[in-house]
Amino acid sequence: MKTVIFGLALAAVFAAPAFAALKVGDTAPDFSATASLGGKDFTFKLADALKKGPTVVYFYPSAYTQGCDLEAHTFAESKEKFDAAGASIIGVSGDNLERLNQFSADPNFCAGKFPIASDESLAIAGSYKLSTTTREGAKDVRGVEIGHAFIERVTYVIGKDHKIVAVMSSNDDKLTPDQHVDKSLEIVQKIASK
Repeated sequence: MKTVIFGLALAAVFAAPAFAALKVGDTAPDFSATASLGGKDFTFKLADALKKGPTVVYFYPSAYTQGCDLEAHTFAESKEKFDAAGASIIGVSGDNLERLNQFSADPNFCAGKFPIASDESLAIAGSYKLSTTTREGAKDVRGVEIGHAFIERVTYVIGKDHKIVAVMSSNDDKLTPDQHVDKSLEIVQKIASK
């Protein structure tokens, strides 16, 4: 009986879909999402952002968590440099719009400098083949229960042609959240110099 149970468990593992983030050269899935900029909601459309130039799409686990706070703050501090390179920034998480409106307006984090989008259904993360995890009872740095799935931290630089130019993953590349920002900036500056 143990052999049968073990065999079924092993079969389930191999039958489960394997998640692997999209790679350089892949076409980035287009998306539109409810987003927040400076505490005000609007509809973000990747296709519109790409008409202006390269776009940095960064997925993060949750607003008001240490790594995500650092990443958002670093993007906000570097926003003018991204602008100078002709690049847009959009953050994407499983947070609901209420949390995003607070986070996007917070002067310590996004500071109203770039938009962040809600992917509560995880459809955008799924289209980018990102893994998600649920953490029961997880609380943010304010002590507020998070209550949504966490999307893995992956940053994409997407060219105007909708092709992925670069992928940065904390899991694969061992990058800290602020290093995602630095690497993204370096890449869009190289694109701008061509």
